[in-house]
Order: sequence, then C-alpha cells, then structure tokens
Amino acid sequence: MSEQAPDARRQEKAREYARITRRLFLVELAIGAVFLLVFLFSGLSTGLRDLLDFPQPARVVLYFLILLISYGIISFPLGFYAGFILPHRYGLSIQSLRSWLADEAKSGALASGLGTSLGLVVYLLLGAFPKTWWLLAFVFVALVSVLLTNLAPVLILPLFYKTEPLADSELRQRLLSLARRSGTRIKDVFQIKFSSKTTGGNAMLIGWGNTRRIVLSDTMLQRYTPEEIEVVMAHELGHHRHGDIFRLMLVQSALMLLGFYLVNLTLNWAVPRLDMDGVSDIAAFPLLALVLAAFALVLMPLINAYSRHVEESADRFSLVATGNPEAFAAMLTKLTDQNLSESLPSRWAELLFYDHPPYYRRLELARRYQGENKK
Repeated sequence: MSEQAPDARRQEKAREYARITRRLFLVELAIGAVFLLVFLFSGLSTGLRDLLDFPQPARVVLYFLILLISYGIISFPLGFYAGFILPHRYGLSIQSLRSWLADEAKSGALASGLGTSLGLVVYLLLGAFPKTWWLLAFVFVALVSVLLTNLAPVLILPLFYKTEPLADSELRQRLLSLARRSGTRIKDVFQIKFSSKTTGGNAMLIGWGNTRRIVLSDTMLQRYTPEEIEVVMAHELGHHRHGDIFRLMLVQSALMLLGFYLVNLTLNWAVPRLDMDGVSDIAAFPLLALVLAAFALVLMPLINAYSRHVEESADRFSLVATGNPEAFAAMLTKLTDQNLSESLPSRWAELLFYDHPPYYRRLELARRYQGENKK
C-alpha cells in the first residue's frame, strides 16, 4: 500500500476546529441545563401552566411551543456562531446567510412540530395511564422513529437539498451491482447537491424498506474515483448485510425504554416534593427533559463505543467485498482532509465523542488486511 497521510496544514486546522466545537458542545449543554433548571425552580413553569387555563391538550401544545421558542431565542447566538460563522471561517461552508436562516427556520419548524406532537401524546398517556405511560410512550416513539426512517429520504431530505438520480450511468450500474452482490435491495442511486452549501463530502445508504437508496454528494462525485466511491458504499452496504441497522434500533429502543422508566421513577418521587398536580402536570416537563438529557449524556461514551465496533465491522466488509485496500486508504485520506477531521485525536476525545473509528485506526485496518491477503 502506498504511503497515505492527510495534509499537515489541514490537520492543524482540524485540531483547532475540533477543540472549538467540543467547547461549544459543552457550552450548549450548560445553557440547556441552566434554562431548564431556572424554568423549573423559579416558578416560571408553574406560572406558565396556570396562565394557560385551557383543556389539557391545548395547554400542553401551547406550553411546548412557548418553551421551545423561548429556548430557541436564547440559544440562537450560539447556534449562529457554531452553525454559520465557524464553518465559514474554516472553509467548510459556502452557504449564504439567507439560505442558512431558511434552513434553520425549516428545521426549527420540523423540530417544534414533531416535538410538540410527541409531547402531546406522552402527556395524554401520562394522564390516562399514570402507571404504564412509560411503556406505552416507548412503543409510540419507537413506531414514529421507524416511520421517520422510512420517510426521511422522500419527505425530509428534499426540504434541505436537491436530489436527483445519479447521472453517471456507469457508476450507477457499478453500485447497483455491488448492492446485489451484498444481498441488499435498494430503490436506486441518487446524487445530492451538497456543493450549494458545503465543501464537505458524504455518501450514505438511507431509508427503510421501499425508500432505501444510495445517496452520493456531488462534492464526492467531483473528487473521488469510482473505486474510492465503491469502497465507501461497500462500507454502507456492510451495515445492512450485518443487520447493523436493526441491531442499533434494538439497542436504542432498549435504552429509550430504560430512559422512560427512569423518568417515571423520577416523576413519582419528585412531583409531590415540587407540589405539583400529579405526574401529568405539564409544569414538571423540565424535570422530564433533564432526566432524559442526563441519561443520554451518561450513556454517550458507551453508545459511541458500540457504534465504533459496528463501524469497524463495516470497514472489514468493505475491504473484503472490494478487495481494494489502496482505494480504501485513498478514500479515507481524501475524506479526512475534505471534511476537516482529526486523523489522530486524543484518546479521551476518541472515547467520549467518536462514533466512528478515527482515521489512524481505519488506516491500520486496511494495512492489516493487505498484509493478510498478500499472495
């Protein structure tokens, strides 16, 4: 295998960018926690509940909308810096301010609509089934997650990016043939116009059932050889061949169920002490959100460790399916430079934040495969 190494200047910028984004992540966590704690213990939450003197469904919807809009206003400066200024400063974004604001409005509307709808169902279940609401809520949220996975390629993705069938017929047939050899049924191969907003590259296998499709960014089509694109897609197909999507959904579902149960225990313990009107009191929602957020944060390193294991298995599948460690290594190097990723993060950063093996580990895997398969 020819010697592979990311560009030294790009790596210096990547380390700076990673440090800043991690600090911003911690600041965002702190802002969210303080917001919820203040809202819960200052009397704002109970005051808003009392002000919204409507039947429970209307009260829940209005409470959620006011809470989400309030937090959106408070967190907007940080989001603007992290999502617009910083990526432009490091050459990762070329999106105009108008386009970025439009995307933020769309994502905010989607998040508010979905969050409010889920919250309404959860609180209706809390009122009707105070003992078993957590189990029923888990079933409902799990079903919604599966539905969104199916609909994302056809309803959500087109809201933010233009997608169209892949114009390169030769590459299309190559990837369709790879999918057939991998035992995965897909609808077709599409290209997505990343270049209108970002300089980064990506390729994915998204959707579920009749919406599953290969999607390649035009920023990748412009820079990568067919062999390099093939190893990327072989990795994605490896997830489906191994049943990783189903297993990840099972793991996430189990953790979600545990999270809802912990919320149930917390609400039953805390609501009397907070002098609220039962577990279905909407004023206790900040407590529910804090428990779920803390639970997710504590589990993040474990979830990331499992994800890295799954991703390494998909890398092995890609190497075996294509038999091309040279293209695999070249693809990794290009993608690391293009997306401004750290090639050699600190061990603590890898353990806490990385859901994929970092560059150096993936390159070592390719070298081992080549060494084991030399004739």
